[in-house]
Amino acid sequence: MKRLFALMLALTLMLGILAGCSSNSGSTANSDTGINNDKAANRLAKVEILNISYDPTRELYVEFNEAFAEYWKNKTGQEVIITQSHAGSGKQANAVIEGNEADVVTLALEGDIDEIHKAGLINDGWVDRLSLKSSPYTSTIVFLVRKGNPRNIKDWDDIVKPGVEVITPSPKTSGGAKWNFLAAWAFALRLYNGDETKTTQFVKDLYANVTVLDSGARGATTTFVENKQGDVLLAWENEAFLSQKEHPDEFEIVTPSISILAQPSVAVVDENVDKHGTREVSEAYLEYLYTDEAQRIEGAWFYRPSNQDLLKEFSGTFNLNVKLVNIDDDFGGWNAANSKFFEDGAIFDQIYKK
Repeated sequence: MKRLFALMLALTLMLGILAGCSSNSGSTANSDTGINNDKAANRLAKVEILNISYDPTRELYVEFNEAFAEYWKNKTGQEVIITQSHAGSGKQANAVIEGNEADVVTLALEGDIDEIHKAGLINDGWVDRLSLKSSPYTSTIVFLVRKGNPRNIKDWDDIVKPGVEVITPSPKTSGGAKWNFLAAWAFALRLYNGDETKTTQFVKDLYANVTVLDSGARGATTTFVENKQGDVLLAWENEAFLSQKEHPDEFEIVTPSISILAQPSVAVVDENVDKHGTREVSEAYLEYLYTDEAQRIEGAWFYRPSNQDLLKEFSGTFNLNVKLVNIDDDFGGWNAANSKFFEDGAIFDQIYKK
């Protein structure tokens, strides 16, 4: 009986030692991935995130999502499924504020993401979490005209002439449309040596020529390209190149003498990623936009890489000599620009009549 008791006691001690060894080994870091094994063990085999973006990024994020999913699978062993949502940037920001639970937002401008921040869904300091003010790629505003440029449109002052039909989205719902408006304002302000009264009339004349004011940039492109309305489309540079690529015999791109440095912004929606348990993968998703592989994908879809060395690889595509005004230097930042031009009752509402 004593021998049996001793044997059982020895067996119990041995099992305790083995359990302790197993517990200790589970807390070590994986040297290949840099990921704690406890975290890896708790990570689900599959994770889903939602990227709420603006109109013209559809094609870009299809390819980027595939590249990121492969990267994440190789790094962590976890499958990630990314769902995309696209509409006018301002409309998308409102959708998130009203409850659309995006994990990340990749919108047309800093101001739209800041509205989500003001609603308490994104933490303070979001714009400085990633480099270059959380703007991994840039663009500008150009003119898309019909082949042969029958209206002989070369600069902003050509599109305010009587009879020229202009297509542009509404700055009340579209981030791209705000860039359009500000680029035109910057041109006129220089044309009239800082005279804001004449500048306001110039922009008013421009919008008097607008025949269709779509809610988003992609809708405006469809109106001009597919529905064949208008003489000129005020377009994101990437949208113009994409239209020309798809219809090489129908359109030309005109780069005005002055345009604007358009800086689409990206951010993690803190409230939602903490609720969903997706912070790690969501932060990695946005950080990956700055990698060389992603920057080349962005350039291939006609966005300007923020990496200046990689941007030079696309010098045969983009006009890198165009004068680009800056939202901070020329307009005092997005808060000031929104207040002056785009809030209810501001300059756009004063000059635009349907």
